[in-house]
Amino acid sequence: MRIAFYEDSNATHLGSIAQMRPVFEVVCGRYSLRERLTKFFHAERWGAFLRSHLAETYREGHPSAAVNDFIWLRDDETLLINGRWLPTADALANIQRDEVGLVNDTVVYLTLDPMEAALLAEDSWDDALHQIARTRGFMQVPGKLANRPWDVVKNNPQQLKDDRDFLAGKTDEQFEHFSGRSRTGDGKPPAIVGPAGEVSIHPNASLDPFVVIDTRQGPVTIDANAQIQAFTRLEGPCHIGRGSQLFRANVRSGTTIGAHCRVGGEVGQSILHSHVNKYHDGFLGHSYVCPWVNLGAMTTNSDLKNDYTPVKVPIAGELIDSHETKVGAFIGDHTKTALGSLFNTGSSIGVMSLVLPGGELLPKHIPSFSRVWHGELMDGWDLQRHLATAEIVMSRRDEILTPATRQLLHFLYDHTKVEREGAILRFRERAQRQPVSG
Repeated sequence: MRIAFYEDSNATHLGSIAQMRPVFEVVCGRYSLRERLTKFFHAERWGAFLRSHLAETYREGHPSAAVNDFIWLRDDETLLINGRWLPTADALANIQRDEVGLVNDTVVYLTLDPMEAALLAEDSWDDALHQIARTRGFMQVPGKLANRPWDVVKNNPQQLKDDRDFLAGKTDEQFEHFSGRSRTGDGKPPAIVGPAGEVSIHPNASLDPFVVIDTRQGPVTIDANAQIQAFTRLEGPCHIGRGSQLFRANVRSGTTIGAHCRVGGEVGQSILHSHVNKYHDGFLGHSYVCPWVNLGAMTTNSDLKNDYTPVKVPIAGELIDSHETKVGAFIGDHTKTALGSLFNTGSSIGVMSLVLPGGELLPKHIPSFSRVWHGELMDGWDLQRHLATAEIVMSRRDEILTPATRQLLHFLYDHTKVEREGAILRFRERAQRQPVSG
């Protein structure tokens, strides 16, 4: 059966981590939902239905996919899957074509007949989907929903465990269970604390002597061409993506480090999507960091309030109660932080923000294309200057800033103007109300 992923009207509730990608490309565990399910179903033909401003960049990255193509839906029966669903393998194996899968009150899948495709359109997707759903039987199904960005981070430890077996026999990935031999040719294998069978390492990965892998809480996977430097500690469940380099890092349980990242310091239950540079010391906890982010030396975030009360997070300028006590920072694509940046508990940082700290905690809400300059929140650089910086950064990793991505960034720059101006105004009003010491 063909499959197609879609975004519902709550996709924007994931904030900065989904500004430059559809929600089904947000990583949880070892994969995004799209990666996990196309592997699970061996899907050669699949579709994607997403916010219109993301369509061109998505077509560019996935030329074989049918993107926002409603005519394609009329060709054959298609399984529609909500991009915010984090399913179990059992839930997928037991999908029935004549039923609608629900998590609480949210539709997470249904099988679309070609004759029903005419009911769907970009501007009325949710209403049409629920109209079609009412013609089926309903079934509460296992799995979680990513309603907010902290849900992705909270579910990461369990998803890492589930991904160990999720694709058993369904993929040609060349992970090997740890055999006890050296991975550097010098006769000194990494030290394993816990069951050695929980360690899976790609044959092309390189581990120095004096690396410690702790599997007492879950599995550890290390992908192709990853390089793990001496005195690094990995606590499962965790995943190290292809081509990533770890430098004397302390990677705590529940962490995903995606492809081509450079990581040092302490990282606890966080997701580094891909192409993240956190080379230096500093703490990152219960956070999600998007591609092309550079965290300067000693950049650190808090993920627990002193009074242990639930954390509130600003999403698009609105303060949302997470009902969680452990919440870190959510950092959008291409953002840069300077030496000693200190993020408060539950911070939201947008796309292409620039952070120069002023020796104190940074604002919790830093909108896209803005900057913090010696403690003051203000407008960012001219957009062309942002784009020039992105070109330089990406070229250092043999990547290019494509015309479609440029167009998307132009759209986001205009789209976030009101949020940016409102945040700056509120910051200045608070600063004026603060008493002057002395």
